[in-house]
Amino acid sequence: MNEFHTPASSSFVPAWTGSAHGPYPIGNPTAQPDLRFAIADPRIGACDQSFRLIVRPDIWGGHARIRLSNAFGSRPVTFAAVHAGLQLSGSAVVPGTNRPITFGGESVVTVAPGGAVVSDPLALPFVDQAVAWLAGRRLAVSFHVVGESGPITWHAKALTSSYISPPGSGGRAAEDGEHEFPFSTTSWYFLDAVEMSAPPGTRAIVTFGDSITDGTNSTLNGDDRWPDVFARRLHTRHAGRFAVVNAGIGGNQVIGPAVYALDDPTPGGPAALHRLERDVISLPNVGAVIWLEGINDFGTGGATMAAVEAGVRAGVARLRAGIPDVRVFMATLTSALNSTPTHGTTEVEARRQGYNRFIRTAGIFDGVIDFDAATIDPSTGEIKPEYQPNASIGGPGDKLHPNRAGYLAMAGAIDLDLIAGV
Repeated sequence: MNEFHTPASSSFVPAWTGSAHGPYPIGNPTAQPDLRFAIADPRIGACDQSFRLIVRPDIWGGHARIRLSNAFGSRPVTFAAVHAGLQLSGSAVVPGTNRPITFGGESVVTVAPGGAVVSDPLALPFVDQAVAWLAGRRLAVSFHVVGESGPITWHAKALTSSYISPPGSGGRAAEDGEHEFPFSTTSWYFLDAVEMSAPPGTRAIVTFGDSITDGTNSTLNGDDRWPDVFARRLHTRHAGRFAVVNAGIGGNQVIGPAVYALDDPTPGGPAALHRLERDVISLPNVGAVIWLEGINDFGTGGATMAAVEAGVRAGVARLRAGIPDVRVFMATLTSALNSTPTHGTTEVEARRQGYNRFIRTAGIFDGVIDFDAATIDPSTGEIKPEYQPNASIGGPGDKLHPNRAGYLAMAGAIDLDLIAGV
């Protein structure tokens, strides 16, 4: 049961993902409240309390499955009273929609360190044939962590508000109201995938990369990362054929770190090459991958162009071997010039430009998406001035991460028919 693999023959399609990258609190959250009253000691982790995680499925189906992960845990974690229902507002759930989820027919499941578990299918009676009214609505996935979890596997940069009950408060997942979950967070914990039943032929498109895919500088609770905007465009043109999910991790690299150690974790998580199986290949019915990554290899890791290019070639080969008929699209890197001390140097800019030339000419992809051309200011070599101010928390931005306007431009630069294969 504690496996990341899901059978390819499944009628389920991933509708939301939140790639796990390490043990709390190592990571790059945005607009995170002070969590000392919700998670008092990261070594103890969750302590007899409940989580209500708010996610936005890209598609809805009559049945759902979830995947709970203990990928970066050091001890078994026991989950009880796992529920899912339609979010009303905040931590409140629409009455009558919050339903229990089972695992192998049982209401309690224990996940071993390094493992994961996929639930039984859960019927969603509020999803009917006229599902258009659910577009953009959010699912509340709730669970009770029994006892102490130890290190919590998490996704730091949710840019979405979720909710936690106090330590020692026990099982509150079945409750519909708000008072049971007084603490808010902008991260996701333990949950790393939600799948929906879908008509035959429906395929997932996985957007894979670092913080620019994860959505840094986009609007908190606004769902305006470039994958979100791309998904809405795609549904307008090719309704019902695809689900778009986000496998970005802030700080992630293609090839670094060479080894990810739980006793010395890095904020960006395991290298892309080391998480391809878990975050892409293990998902059911993946039809395409859009990969945007490399700037952290140059800026944080100090990697050479040759090393990163070799890593991309290896990753593409692994994707094609792991997913028959997958289509792989690569995106050019947006400018980081004059941004952070690590990423904004002329040396990194030279590597970025050379790497983009590789992407445009390598001939190993099913298509290239030119995010660089969509965002660069030719007069300065930086991203355009209007794409710089921070849309999450205010301020001038960092000249590395595009803001909401920049992500809109990036999503608008994607050829929808190219991705759809028409």
